[in-house]
Amino acid sequence: MIILGIESSCDKTACAIVENGRIVHASVIASQADLHSHFGGVVPEIASREHSKAITAVVAQALEEAHLKATDLDAIACTEGPGLIGALLVGLSWAKAYAYALDLPLYPVHHIAGHVTSNLLQFPKLEPPFITLVASGGHSHIILVEDYVRYKIIARTRDDAAGEAYDKIGRQIGLGYPGGPKIDKEARTGNPHAIEFPRSK
Repeated sequence: MIILGIESSCDKTACAIVENGRIVHASVIASQADLHSHFGGVVPEIASREHSKAITAVVAQALEEAHLKATDLDAIACTEGPGLIGALLVGLSWAKAYAYALDLPLYPVHHIAGHVTSNLLQFPKLEPPFITLVASGGHSHIILVEDYVRYKIIARTRDDAAGEAYDKIGRQIGLGYPGGPKIDKEARTGNPHAIEFPRSK
């Protein structure tokens, strides 16, 4: 089964074409980071507008890279949430129209489930059960994957997610947005013993 997936939950318009849940034929991402960096974080209205501009070209490029036609697809999938409402609506509406035009089934995907199952693309022989860490922009969870569609949250942050914390710190110390990659780059040249953080036993 060949599925075209659309992701638009935040500031990246993405499309991937995956076969049988394991083989990636194409993965195209249009980033908006430069637009949002001026504001120190993602502006939802700008994100929605940019998704509207990019989504058709991103899907066309994915099909081209996969050497496939729309008629070769078996289904459409898209992120249904959580995420920025306006941004999600752009991807979901586009996916609905595309699926309707091609007379294909549409599968809404929970954003965090997408993060979890991305492990199967990185490690094609991986089978449940397994434990995974989800550390995205707005979510930090340790999850037990009991089966392909059955998850159990073992732990999660109570206040801020790792990605959000990176962006806030990056903004506060003058590195700008997105904070994660910039802090990571600076950390590689720093002193790993400058601050001794406590470790749980």
